[in-house]
Amino acid sequence: MTRCCTPRSPLRDRLPLPSAPADGEFQLFESTDGTRSNWDPEIQHGSPPLALMTKLIEELAADSGLRVGRLTLDILGPIPVTLVRVRAWVERPGSRIAMMVAEMSAPRPDGTQRAVARVTAWLLATSDTADAATDRFPLLVEGEAATVPHSWVGAKGYLETVSWRKQHTVDGESNVAWLSPLVPLVDSEAPTDLQRLAMVADSSNGVGMALDPEQFVFMNTDTAVHLHRLPSGNDFALRARASFGPDGIGVTTAEVFDRQGFIGVVAQTLLLQRRT
Repeated sequence: MTRCCTPRSPLRDRLPLPSAPADGEFQLFESTDGTRSNWDPEIQHGSPPLALMTKLIEELAADSGLRVGRLTLDILGPIPVTLVRVRAWVERPGSRIAMMVAEMSAPRPDGTQRAVARVTAWLLATSDTADAATDRFPLLVEGEAATVPHSWVGAKGYLETVSWRKQHTVDGESNVAWLSPLVPLVDSEAPTDLQRLAMVADSSNGVGMALDPEQFVFMNTDTAVHLHRLPSGNDFALRARASFGPDGIGVTTAEVFDRQGFIGVVAQTLLLQRRT
């Protein structure tokens, strides 16, 4: 992402969401090719909006003594690759528990605005509980990557902005991939580790899928990220699996790791449809 008031970056056309000056309570961001979805190049992948709204929530929460325990992205409609407006506010104030919300809107054909995505975050007060800390899973170590990283090889847009290293797994096990953002989120600013995780978390669906995207469309309506520990670094593993009912509705669940170990879980609701 690049801010409109700074010199143009040579990587600008690959960055997810460059920004422009604030418009009242809103901040404006011009979407670039790096946001484009592997399903449809006219709409955005879920990860750039999730990361951008996470950034606004972190800025709103600065110096509050609270940290994010859960982020939930709800995709309210197709997110176009265009100029978008984003704002954040405190929905439920509190010194120990608070809810903060960020919302993204985009123009309709007639120029009026509509909400296209929203992130709701629970933030909780921190304290020293090191003596009670536990990890559900052992450390996950990255191995040799598979030759084919994912099912959309050659797709342009968002997938070009992420290093995707699919791991070799045994049939019947959850799929595993290590992912790392290759570009900044906004300008040349260094994103926080939480923002880096948000830049790849929405890819859980793609990691956990066993169906052929040439035969099926499996799009998520949401991405909920629960974190018992804040992420660290730029490399994250998603150990994911999808399940489907008999009526075209499914769920992807993923365990999330950084280089230090298990940090949380992701869940996504899926719409499954056959391609005609």
